[in-house]
Amino acid sequence: MADKKVILISCGSAAVDFNGDALEKFMKKAAMVAEFDNTDIAAAAAKVEGAVSVAPEGIAKLFEDDGSFAVVELCDADGAALDAAIALVTEAADRRTLIVMSCNEGLYFAGLGINKKAGKVARSAAAEDVVATICYIADQSVPADCTGAVLYQVLKDPDMKIKELTKLKEALARMENALQRDNREPWDKHDCA
Repeated sequence: MADKKVILISCGSAAVDFNGDALEKFMKKAAMVAEFDNTDIAAAAAKVEGAVSVAPEGIAKLFEDDGSFAVVELCDADGAALDAAIALVTEAADRRTLIVMSCNEGLYFAGLGINKKAGKVARSAAAEDVVATICYIADQSVPADCTGAVLYQVLKDPDMKIKELTKLKEALARMENALQRDNREPWDKHDCA
C-alpha cells in the first residue's frame, strides 16, 4: 500500500455551501485558495505519474491495489452529489492522504500536511500550482513540463521537506556509526586483550 496518497476532486460549478454532513466536515478542515483558475485541472493532474481517473466509489479499491493518486471528475455537482462524493472520499482516506477539491468556487486542500487553520489564503493559483503542491506533499515526481509553484501558504510546515531530509541524514549517520562499531575485530570489542 502506498505511503502517501492523493485524492483530487475536479468539479465545474459545485454547491460548496450545501449543508451536508460530509461537506461541512470537509470544509472545516480545509484551507481555501479563492482566486483559482479551474481550467484543465484534471488534464494537468493526469500528467503526474500514477494518476488514475476513478469514480468516487473506486477510490478504496485503487488504494487497496497500491495506487497512490486518484482523480475524481464530477463535472457540475449539486449539493447532494458533492456531499455523497466527499463522504466516499473521506471514507477511503486515512491520515496519510491529501484531499484536494477544485471547482469554479475555489480550491480546497485538506489532510496530509495542510494547515486547516489557514482559512482563506490570499493568493492566486492555477492548475500547474496544484500539481506542483500535490507532488511536493505526496513525494510524487513532478511532470517535466510543470511550471507551477508550490502553494506554501496552505501547508502546515513550509519546511517539511527540509526537516524530512535532516531526519533521514541523522538516521543514516546513526546507522553508519552502528555499522562501524560492529565491523571491529572481536578482540577490539573487549578490554581483556
